[in-house]
Amino acid sequence: MYHFQPAICYSGYRQGQSPRNHVFPTDHEVLEDLKHLETFVKHIRMYDTSYHVKQVCRLIETHHIDLKIMLGVEPKGELDNPHCHFGGRHTTEAIEQHKILNYQQLDEMIDIAKTYDQIVFAVSIGNENTSDWHPNLMPESSLVDHVQYVKSKIYKPVTFCEGQYFWLHNKTLANVVDVISIHSYPQWQSLQLQDAIEKTKNDILETKDTFPNKPIIITEFGWATKANHQMILDEANETNQAIYLNAIYAYLKEMDMLAYLFEAYDETWKGSDNKDEQEKHWGIFNEDRTPKLWQKEKLKVGTFGFLQISYQFLYMRIKVLHLLAYNILYYL
Repeated sequence: MYHFQPAICYSGYRQGQSPRNHVFPTDHEVLEDLKHLETFVKHIRMYDTSYHVKQVCRLIETHHIDLKIMLGVEPKGELDNPHCHFGGRHTTEAIEQHKILNYQQLDEMIDIAKTYDQIVFAVSIGNENTSDWHPNLMPESSLVDHVQYVKSKIYKPVTFCEGQYFWLHNKTLANVVDVISIHSYPQWQSLQLQDAIEKTKNDILETKDTFPNKPIIITEFGWATKANHQMILDEANETNQAIYLNAIYAYLKEMDMLAYLFEAYDETWKGSDNKDEQEKHWGIFNEDRTPKLWQKEKLKVGTFGFLQISYQFLYMRIKVLHLLAYNILYYL
């Protein structure tokens, strides 16, 4: 169920579109994306219960697109977080209201999962909500309650998506989720390329060693191609993205591990007005859907490039053509 398969995080917002201003992609644009994604992945991950997510589910079902979805929610903070300077402060009254809203979100996710039972692969009850920088910080006890609540309502794998370091020190939540979902972003730790590759490999091994009897997947990993702060700026480029992804995909294939690459397309609506901010540039395709370097390299041997052409396939075709040519010359 969690074996190595091509998977990717997807958000369809294009230039001028954003969940902030409720300008969503059109059905035509989303369908174009889904048909594109279908050519190189089997799984996509989405993060909330918005119109856009329901739109994607509807189009996959209506057009019989061969993609499975991991659904998610964006819980509102149930802890006041003074360490976060962009919306992390919450009053007692606000927290009580958030608790109600969070269960409403869970119910909406459950409804989507039931409506699109054949499409939804798994569900997540949050994303990085225990990291001290997060504006919507959640206590582990609430996350445990949310997992148990969702598991009582639907028969889908239930998880929580968080940085690898979290799982090593929070065994209670690890025990109740169906699968442990880790994130690995060594670029955020200002590591150079080769060290970053080894860090992601070590994140996988360390988690597997800690939870030998638990399924483990990666729900986010990737390499930003531009950056303006908090990273080694010269390391953020398309060449390094290609090298990092080739190395990690080769390792994931060796480990037979399901992993969601972050992400399909650049999202320029994210972050600040700085056009080079890294949050905008994790895609393996640009916002206009043109490919970055990794996708231009179509004939990588031993790696998992998404546009990879199978050498075995080519070899068999060449043998057939060679045989045909030989027979034609023979009978001439």
